[in-house]
Amino acid sequence: MQTAAELLVNCLESEGVDRVFGVPGEEIEDLLFALRDSSIRFVPTRHEQGAAFMADVHGRLTGEAGVCLSTLGPGATNLMTGVADAQLDKSPVVAITGQGGRERLHKESHQALDVVDIFEPIVAWNAQIADPEIVPESVRKAFKLAEYEKPGATHLEFPEDVAAESVDADPIEGRDPVRRPDPDDRSVERAADLIEVAERPIILAGNGAVRTRTSESVRAIVDRVGIPVVETYMGKGTISDRESASLMTLDSGPEDEAARAIERADCVVAVGYDIAEHDPEGWNPDLEKTIVHVDYEPAEVYRHYNPDVEIVADIGAALQAIDDQLEDEACSLWCGDLHERLLEAVTEPPADDDPVTVRNALPLLREAMADSDVLVSDVGSHKMAIARSFPTYEPNTCVISNGLASMGIAVPGALAADLTVDANVVAGTGDGGFLMNAAELETANRLDCGFTTVVFNDDDYGLISEKQNEHRGEHTGTELTTPDLVTFAESFGLEAHRPETWAEIEAAFAEAVPSDDLSLIELRLD
Repeated sequence: MQTAAELLVNCLESEGVDRVFGVPGEEIEDLLFALRDSSIRFVPTRHEQGAAFMADVHGRLTGEAGVCLSTLGPGATNLMTGVADAQLDKSPVVAITGQGGRERLHKESHQALDVVDIFEPIVAWNAQIADPEIVPESVRKAFKLAEYEKPGATHLEFPEDVAAESVDADPIEGRDPVRRPDPDDRSVERAADLIEVAERPIILAGNGAVRTRTSESVRAIVDRVGIPVVETYMGKGTISDRESASLMTLDSGPEDEAARAIERADCVVAVGYDIAEHDPEGWNPDLEKTIVHVDYEPAEVYRHYNPDVEIVADIGAALQAIDDQLEDEACSLWCGDLHERLLEAVTEPPADDDPVTVRNALPLLREAMADSDVLVSDVGSHKMAIARSFPTYEPNTCVISNGLASMGIAVPGALAADLTVDANVVAGTGDGGFLMNAAELETANRLDCGFTTVVFNDDDYGLISEKQNEHRGEHTGTELTTPDLVTFAESFGLEAHRPETWAEIEAAFAEAVPSDDLSLIELRLD
């Protein structure tokens, strides 16, 4: 016999979980001690939101559900932003929250909230484990639905009295992932015909193109057929930005040239495209484009995204089937020298007298990073610069939250990336997002992580100021004061630098990024 808490941990082990991120609490005591006696490491974080972001980025980079844990009430509500971020960014996450004993849940009691009801709108599935016997089924279902395309977040509530009860049961063994059927032949033929008759076809690669590990299929059809590719922010790296077919992201270019290119296109092949990330009205305002939808799920009903044909199947298999129908070089790279102009614009280093801006700093950061190194971006004006102007050469090496797009993800996300990938990791963040979860630097130091945090500091919620200035010619409610970030970082045991000239900035990147040390570089923006 074992307790239900021990059984749940056995089920996590059966799912291949090696870490659980969270904040301890009284109502999860049995679970914490069961974790202590298992092969799984419980990682105490400084805030539940940080734990959820860590699980979020782990899931996004591996395709396997990250796990976060909290107690009831405020612990559970603190998890919600990170869990919701995983849901809209399509990252597999299983959130587990404690709860008071069932004998007090029918009445008002200390810290008790209807957490299952609260989580309902932000997860793919959630349930209370109300009986020890249902632990194996509940855990297996949570992981299956979290990892199933399209992935997202699931939630389990675990009352403390249930956790302590004895039970005689075993985990349910996980099976191979559920596969979609082969693509429909008629739909494939129709898609190929539409691409061949188009004068200016283009692939729009979204989150699903990198999430489903199908970037190789995209690269194959691009190389053989000669069709240009523009990516959403979360699709960065689907093809290498060194390739002549790459137009980078939808807003890339000093004058948004990539956006102009997709405006000129007459046929858009949307691969793993997610409307939650980028509104199609921006690139199909007049409803004139032929659209081919290639994804694991049917297209959302949307006036500006009404595909002529939908191929609902495994994305890689669908692209291979379309590729088989097309002639070599069926599509010319009709964008001329746009790729060369875009790449030159984003790789040219700054002149000595150029102002210190995010955009100007990115070529130096890119030069310090290998192709396989991972940049985790926070959310703000710097995210826009990174999305548009940071060349990306491999899938899942530029992690941007653009579904929920929550500030505060960079530091905990970089921690998770450092634990997950065999590469150097950089957290790129503004001062606003950095200070939301900066305490997780202590967690990173405790875990002996080694990544670099670059803080682009303008003492402002800069993106909001930009938008207000565009709308009204002035801004309000956005200005901040920031502590001495070098001293702040050093108090956590980090190497910290505040370079001022471009030569100093280049040297700081070159020293910190390849290092195994935990470090912070603050750039004061002009």
